[in-house]
Amino acid sequence: MRAYHLETPGTVDGIAPRETDRPEPGPRDILVRVRAVSLNKRDLLILNGTYPLKAVPDVIPLSDGAGEVVAVGAEVTRFAVGDRVASTYFPKWIDGRITPARIDQPGATLPGMLTEYARLDENAAVRVPGHLGWEEAACLPCAGVTAWHALTGGEAVVPGETVLTLGTGALSLFAVQFAKLLGAEVVATTSSPQKAERLKALGADHVVRYADHPAWGRTVRDLTGGRGVDLVVETVGPETIEQSVRASALYGRIVLVSANSPRKASLEITTDALASSLVTMRRLFVGSRTHFESMNRALTLHGTRPVVDRTFGFDEVHEAFRYYESGVAFGKVVIRVA
Repeated sequence: MRAYHLETPGTVDGIAPRETDRPEPGPRDILVRVRAVSLNKRDLLILNGTYPLKAVPDVIPLSDGAGEVVAVGAEVTRFAVGDRVASTYFPKWIDGRITPARIDQPGATLPGMLTEYARLDENAAVRVPGHLGWEEAACLPCAGVTAWHALTGGEAVVPGETVLTLGTGALSLFAVQFAKLLGAEVVATTSSPQKAERLKALGADHVVRYADHPAWGRTVRDLTGGRGVDLVVETVGPETIEQSVRASALYGRIVLVSANSPRKASLEITTDALASSLVTMRRLFVGSRTHFESMNRALTLHGTRPVVDRTFGFDEVHEAFRYYESGVAFGKVVIRVA
């Protein structure tokens, strides 16, 4: 079988294909014929050596993939040959809280999904919604689960509340879809008229172009009649956190799902901004298998589909990484394996 390995970190060309033997499932393993995989920001961080979790040498990249079960171990009870499954981001995190013992991840400390066949512990996979194609199913494990956890974990969004999303990354697009599914009003920010129209088509009720409104926190408050939003899905962090606070209602919530910024190293919020709100902030990182399964039930019930920007072939891995790195995608960048 063919699998890609990160032979030389720091460069896309350091991801190299290799012919290897097809793995055999252990007693509690399933063997998955991978059909599609998708890229996330963490994959670029791993490639560049800036991800907090140190990758093992020569790792098979990517955490997100979907395919069909082609073999099962003798003690497997959760799946059968022919089942359609997706990998989970944290194979050891089934439910409850994340702990240091549960932080292993495919594509970092464990073999990833950029391979024709992947061996997974039966607890490290979920069934995918039947209405989704392989490319769509491959979009779910990281961005999808993170957005779902952001909206339904902690003090969950309830119908009639207002949710603010930032930008048009895949996670933010999932957040727009899920917020509407949960009965919320959505305010989104973006940079261009074209993206604004696509956000509205996806379900956003209001779109604020931050290039025209640098102090967009005040603009968002004006759109809500001065009350502010109930929940912010904060996907940037240092650069935007003050405006997110200013946009929040008196008892608003901010879910911080990313804190990466090329220009600021720490979160900075002025006392003036803090004085306008009693906002609470919650940090999260993706979610458990239970979050994933809950999200899939919602996707199935509502027929919701992820936004796929572009699909590449298995021989176009380098092109896919470079395209994703360019930042022009509106939705997920997918690689079709088979």
